[in-house]
Amino acid sequence: MHNPTAQSHAGNDAQQRPLPPFQLSVQSSEMAVREALGGFIACLNPLQLDLEEISTVELVLAEALNNIVEHAYPVAMPDQPIRISCVHRRDGLWITISDKGHPMPDGQVPIGMAQDIDVDIMDMPEGGFGWFLIKDLAKDVSYCRKGQENCLDLRLAVAVRRAI
Repeated sequence: MHNPTAQSHAGNDAQQRPLPPFQLSVQSSEMAVREALGGFIACLNPLQLDLEEISTVELVLAEALNNIVEHAYPVAMPDQPIRISCVHRRDGLWITISDKGHPMPDGQVPIGMAQDIDVDIMDMPEGGFGWFLIKDLAKDVSYCRKGQENCLDLRLAVAVRRAI
């Protein structure tokens, strides 16, 4: 079992933010994704997010992390590093997810088209919803390859319940 490690970084403007920047590091596996989600949500507790916001954060992170485990790292390369960094600003949570797996096809985030779900259950696609959900729920989604590392940046707009 892999335990995510949370590291808090106090910046010189930390008093302006209700939540200091933090980082989680996990090794790629389905279990590590679950643990990373739990650790990430726990780090957000000071924000007092409502259930809908928490669900959105969990869904977007779960889709992105599961894509890394399933596609970036081949089966022959289990337990590879995934790093999740988060900074809270007035306009939401700015999240960077990085890994050293295979790059995205064509060097960019997939288009993420909505799937036709008005079909017989047997004709329902098994996958293909992830990037559509990520792009629909997150803002400012961007991807780049820096050397041997994938970097996915996104912003999740969450309500600020205390003064920043």
